[in-house]
Amino acid sequence: MGNRQLLYIFRLSGIIRYGDNMEVKDILFNLRKTNHLTQDEMAKKLFVTRQAVSRSENGETIPNVDTLKLISNIFDISINSLITDNKLNDIQDDKINSSRFLGFAQLYENSRPTIPNHACNIVLNYFEHEPNQIVDLGCGTGLSTLAWIDKCDNIIGIDPYEEMLSIAKQKSDDISFINAYSDNTTLPNNSTDIVICSQSFHWMNPTDTLTEVNRILKPNGVFATIDCDWPPVCSLETELAYSQLLNKVRFIELENKDVFKTFQRWNKNKHLQNIKQSGYFRYCREIVFMNKEKCNADRFIGIALSQGGL
Repeated sequence: MGNRQLLYIFRLSGIIRYGDNMEVKDILFNLRKTNHLTQDEMAKKLFVTRQAVSRSENGETIPNVDTLKLISNIFDISINSLITDNKLNDIQDDKINSSRFLGFAQLYENSRPTIPNHACNIVLNYFEHEPNQIVDLGCGTGLSTLAWIDKCDNIIGIDPYEEMLSIAKQKSDDISFINAYSDNTTLPNNSTDIVICSQSFHWMNPTDTLTEVNRILKPNGVFATIDCDWPPVCSLETELAYSQLLNKVRFIELENKDVFKTFQRWNKNKHLQNIKQSGYFRYCREIVFMNKEKCNADRFIGIALSQGGL
């Protein structure tokens, strides 16, 4: 793959909802209906009872790992669509992820996308006047933090990984960086105009993080999560290979319980729902938009490697 442009689909949540997010039970029901199968026929394909299919479609149970693998293979659906529900993991402490990205700082820096200027403008438009302080929560190597230079007097990046922050701190003297977790930023009450989470909110306990965000935000402050969909749009063969690779990673995680218990990933599709249910915000919505960046084969491979699990 030579030089080409990657098309990132970004989702900015928190500041009209783009569509209803489906849970596992909805996906299973739609798969069966789309393929014109009765519950008995579905059960035969999956080597389970009709009652098991019924319970899964009602949300009473989630299929086991072997059944999920069969569903993924038979219906050609990504395992990611089936196992992002928190019911599969009872870990509730985001600090469980504290070693998840050790050794990945330079890979992140070289591969990951930046926040598009368009996203910054959307957030600033909702705030309606010039902010005094912006906090980038889960800032990593500062790729997302730098986007706010010249848009605010006081910019603070917060991340629990010293390795990431060591790269971030070299980028600008106009930004302050704090080594802290999302549920304990060490910042004063009502001190911040805007809080941003760029490609990081799914590694944070949403309940505890939103409580902290509410504490540090000023009245009428703005909170926004910004995420891009994987893989980035570039070509059919490349995207299929990327998806198959990450699908296999998820299978390996599921099959190795000692690995699966070492991290907690919260469902990105539930960001908006979690924000709404917190009750802290008077207006919530999701905005979907596109952005392009240059890429070559090395960077594309780096993007895959930077996803931690691989």
